[in-house]
Amino acid sequence: MTFSIVARQGEAYGVAVASKFLAVGAVVPGARLGTGAVATQSYARVAYLGELLARLGTGEDAASALEEATALDDGRETRQVGVVGVASAATFTGRECNPWAGGVARDDGDTAYAIQGNILTGPEVVEAMEQAWHASAGQGLARRLLAALVAGDAAGGDSRGRQSAAVYAVEPGTGYDASGVLADLRVDDHADPVTELGRLLDEWEMYFGRPEGVQALTGPLGDEVADRLAQAGHPVGDGGAPDLPTALADWAGNANYEARLSPDGIDRRVLEALRAATA
Repeated sequence: MTFSIVARQGEAYGVAVASKFLAVGAVVPGARLGTGAVATQSYARVAYLGELLARLGTGEDAASALEEATALDDGRETRQVGVVGVASAATFTGRECNPWAGGVARDDGDTAYAIQGNILTGPEVVEAMEQAWHASAGQGLARRLLAALVAGDAAGGDSRGRQSAAVYAVEPGTGYDASGVLADLRVDDHADPVTELGRLLDEWEMYFGRPEGVQALTGPLGDEVADRLAQAGHPVGDGGAPDLPTALADWAGNANYEARLSPDGIDRRVLEALRAATA
């Protein structure tokens, strides 16, 4: 009762999913650094997540891992599964999945995807998701996953309606404390879950993203930042007050923006947030 995309881009793997089902993110997605990603849906078998990631971890390609795993499952004809590995992608739709049900998988070398859904308004959902994936080339994996989900939702999505959505993705060196968690977000019960997931991804990137568009804290910009920090209660200057980088770090730390601090200056989004806070 779900539509999803499982994808790889470089060393990043992830899943985005939406459904007329409570907390779909608690059931469908799984991903592992250096290994792959899996989505299990329809009459989901959650054990597939660990089983398929383990098979991918031994070097099996996605198609072989999926074929062997489903062959051992007496309920396979009610299942739908998408799998992406280091150099492969595969999707499976059992004959007893509720219509419309189907999927597509493709490995393009540096990227790969498996897109699938069941109880959809029609094949146009999967087609729109595939088109959105290609149209978003050049963006990061989490953004491309979301773009595909948005397109599927706009094309009709789950024919029963909307309730929940999620994105889970991993990439080396990303996330809080460089944990490798690129994105881990769930909207468990919402009237417009895909839109809400997009809002949360914006926030996730603000709090856990890498510095971008860094500008040196010199000249007029340095003066502006110092003035705004003073307005925010973090003055810069003599008499024991901290220097500009330290004052900025204090303010950013209070706002939980420390992941975006840079020794080379101020991050573009941190500057936007400081300006908004002192407008």
